[in-house]
Amino acid sequence: MTAYLVRRLFSAVFVVYGVVTLVFFSLQLSPGDPISLLLPAEGGGVASQELAQRLRARYGLDRPLHEQYLIYVSRVVQGDLGTSIRTGRTVAGELKRLYPATLELTLAALGIAIVIGMSTGVLAALNRNGPIDHLSMLFALLGVSLPGFLLGVLLMLVFALQLGWLPPSGRVGGVGSWDAIRFLIMPALTLGVAAAAIIARLVRSAMLDVLSEDYVRTARSKGLRQRQVVLRHALRNAILPVITVIGLEFGGLLAGAVIAESIFAWPGLGRFLITSITGKDFPAVQGTVMFIAIIFVLVNLVVDLLYAVIDPRVRYT
Repeated sequence: MTAYLVRRLFSAVFVVYGVVTLVFFSLQLSPGDPISLLLPAEGGGVASQELAQRLRARYGLDRPLHEQYLIYVSRVVQGDLGTSIRTGRTVAGELKRLYPATLELTLAALGIAIVIGMSTGVLAALNRNGPIDHLSMLFALLGVSLPGFLLGVLLMLVFALQLGWLPPSGRVGGVGSWDAIRFLIMPALTLGVAAAAIIARLVRSAMLDVLSEDYVRTARSKGLRQRQVVLRHALRNAILPVITVIGLEFGGLLAGAVIAESIFAWPGLGRFLITSITGKDFPAVQGTVMFIAIIFVLVNLVVDLLYAVIDPRVRYT
């Protein structure tokens, strides 16, 4: 297990390095100049040109591209993600300030996806080709097909504007309080429905395979209750591929928070990333994407390690 963990961590370093490199050069290929967006559009006098030159020198944008890259990588290795061109604050400080909101939204969406997806998939498998099965798969089809931005707008129109049950946008502190939950419901649903649909389809397929196995029929022949047969024998053996998808969906939800946070004005990393891309804030974009990539890699590593916990037959060497 230790050797496997070391190999995975070693490969994770190269994955993150690849993401950093790709994002750095992709931003350089985008048209426009981040400094020009900070200066007023009118009045390109000598003073403005001198100010622009000083700002480019301050952020290292006047250096050749390869020097900018080497300087940035060396700073990242030292834990310095640079300074936001738009806000003037350190990128690390911005990430520290904003990530709790995104983590809260992502975990809430993942919880919704797991509860709805697992329940829907199990019910569909237990009622194969019945009305519940057809309704469950219709939900899965709609959940996968409906764009997140459209679902978010529909939820806002119905529950905020028409019914007035939920606030349309924003976030309040006090995690776990009713006021905080009211602000969280619609963004979490916007993120979680698509993931719930994917999990539901996978759980149904895995459960149908497991329910036809001999050990499940043996458990039923012993007189065990349906709940015991499903939870203790069938679902436990069908959940391994589902865990992999849940890990991938966590990374997808973290990245997909960009849409939900933009629609509902949720003050998290996704909204910060969109604003940084619009303002060509290179250090902020690079730092945010790298942060998301690190979390994605670590979550998938944890998912792989959970295999050995859930299924003793799995051994890593």
